[in-house]
Amino acid sequence: MSVERAFEGQRVPPWREQLTARALVVSFFLSVMFSVIVMKLNLTTGIIPSLNVAAGLLGFFFVKLWTKALEQTGLLRTPFTRQENTVIQTCVVAAYGLAFSGGFGSYLFGMSSKIAAKTTEEDTSQNIKEPSLGWMIAFMFVVSFIGLFSVVPLRKIMIIDYKLIYPSGTATAYLINGFHTLNGEKLAKKQVWMLGKCFIGSFFWGFFQWFYTAADGCGFASFPTLGLKAYENRFYFDFSATYVGVGMICPYLVNISVLLGGILSWGIMWPLINNQKGHWYPADTPQSSLHGLNGYRVFIGIAIILGDGLYNFVKVLHRTIATFVAAARQGPSTLPVTDDDSPSPAIVSYDDEKRTQVFLKDQIPQWVAYGGYVSVAIISIITLPHIFPPLKWYFILVAYIFAPVLAFCNAYGCGLTDWSLASTYGKLAIFVIGAWAGAAHGGVLAGLAACGVMMNIVSTASDLMQDFKTGYLTLASPRSMFVSQIIGTAMGCVIAPSVFWLFFKAFKDIGEEGSQYPAPYATIYRNMAILGVDGFGSLPKHCLTLCFIFFAVAIMINLIKDLVSPKIARFIPIPMAMAIPFYIGSYFAIDMFVGSVILFIWEKINKPKADSFGPAVASGLICGDGIWTLPQAVLALAQVKPPICMKFLSRKMNDQVDTFISSLS
Repeated sequence: MSVERAFEGQRVPPWREQLTARALVVSFFLSVMFSVIVMKLNLTTGIIPSLNVAAGLLGFFFVKLWTKALEQTGLLRTPFTRQENTVIQTCVVAAYGLAFSGGFGSYLFGMSSKIAAKTTEEDTSQNIKEPSLGWMIAFMFVVSFIGLFSVVPLRKIMIIDYKLIYPSGTATAYLINGFHTLNGEKLAKKQVWMLGKCFIGSFFWGFFQWFYTAADGCGFASFPTLGLKAYENRFYFDFSATYVGVGMICPYLVNISVLLGGILSWGIMWPLINNQKGHWYPADTPQSSLHGLNGYRVFIGIAIILGDGLYNFVKVLHRTIATFVAAARQGPSTLPVTDDDSPSPAIVSYDDEKRTQVFLKDQIPQWVAYGGYVSVAIISIITLPHIFPPLKWYFILVAYIFAPVLAFCNAYGCGLTDWSLASTYGKLAIFVIGAWAGAAHGGVLAGLAACGVMMNIVSTASDLMQDFKTGYLTLASPRSMFVSQIIGTAMGCVIAPSVFWLFFKAFKDIGEEGSQYPAPYATIYRNMAILGVDGFGSLPKHCLTLCFIFFAVAIMINLIKDLVSPKIARFIPIPMAMAIPFYIGSYFAIDMFVGSVILFIWEKINKPKADSFGPAVASGLICGDGIWTLPQAVLALAQVKPPICMKFLSRKMNDQVDTFISSLS
């Protein structure tokens, strides 16, 4: 069934008309909202679900509201098109993507003294960089654009010649195309109404919970739902609407994997290792020290993450090379390196013909791609050593020489598997640059900064190619996609650091274990950098052996998953997901599991309705709870404290408290 036949009578606007002022205004406000949500997720667990559905839905809703109001007054000049909707989607995703790839919950925050204080190794001033709004914005502007220029010359071979799927970009395009049909518009209105109701409920639930959090360990987030002993081992339901929503969006296997990881670590391994206190590590070791139990939590988690990442890196690289070899054997393919690209002769349908014609109409001049890459690289090489003195100019030069190849590999692999390995490339940079710089010359800070450079390049490259795929399927101009991505990236360079700065100033215990925002990946990334600089000498007894075992197990699980039939593979857990609760606990895993159960029961009762409205309900829960963080931060900055502390005590402790209070009266 042809999609483009449904839009046959509609005019495709020129690329400049797709970039409207209303689209950019809506994009800005949605970017702020989603950056707050992603930052909260970043600083709590680091699990970031796809928010594309919510971004596309809200973008459609707000502009439709705008155009309806103008239509009533007779002032509407330009109708709302799916191309404009795609521009909004691209701009918003580019902006809030920097809240993740900017490293505010990982490598960038890992540079701070607050995270460095958790370790005794490499905590000197040359390995520390305190967060500051000025240098963070400058860093974002310097490193966030170069990835956009690195893959622009290859847009035709990726989208048209090789017809790469880019599953997320394709799904987003079908979503947007559906919104702009008559039936799709009616469904979208119902979805927005459902999202709005869940948003309001989630927001006021967060507001209600705030009243009971007058001190640490107070409130519903500290409710020992599974008993006090389970609570001590971080097994409890913390009534988080955010992670119930995340559980409804994430696949069942991810949620089960996270829960299994929590049971394995906090239910079995950590209690057993804790029993070895005094044998494997000194009994008087502080709880936060990496020379004690905390070291096992952090480094075994790192070993699983690295094992999973290495396997998938090799797998995607092998698949990419194999695809190229197969294509080369079939015959030469024209690389899109000129401005006069012509449509590929293998046109198979009306849709493909129409889309190819529009996609090749508005070319992005090659001098823009090459000149932009070289110019931004020169600015980075000059600027970054001033922000991070241990990161020498020749480190950056080497990174930028290899960056286009790595960006292409990531963009190509993402087109095949929908799996972006940006964080894996970032970890590779940590070890290579950190070891090159050395412990005596600020290797930890250099490694973390290099991680940021590499992660931003490969992440933005794959994001841009996803957007080109979405634009191809919605007849949006590649030029408007590229400009929209640049505008969104520029917005994100200011919005993301500003949102992080708000969190950093409002919540004084940010980054501390057991706090509302423990930022687990900041600790993990810093310890990776220490490992790269110092080697394995800093690990506690038997920790290295356990790390090797779990590294090998992560690879073996992935290998088995790929070798068995899909029917069996869908029951094999994902090592990367299992590693997440190793450090921070299982409370969020229980929230996500509850979200999975809700969706599972809903699908059993009414699957079509669950498929249509499940993502809207989940997005509403995530957005409402996430946006509550803004007024909560403002209240914290104004030093307005909650009036009530709701705490849970054992019977014995309660009797002691009652006796103490009685003695005072």
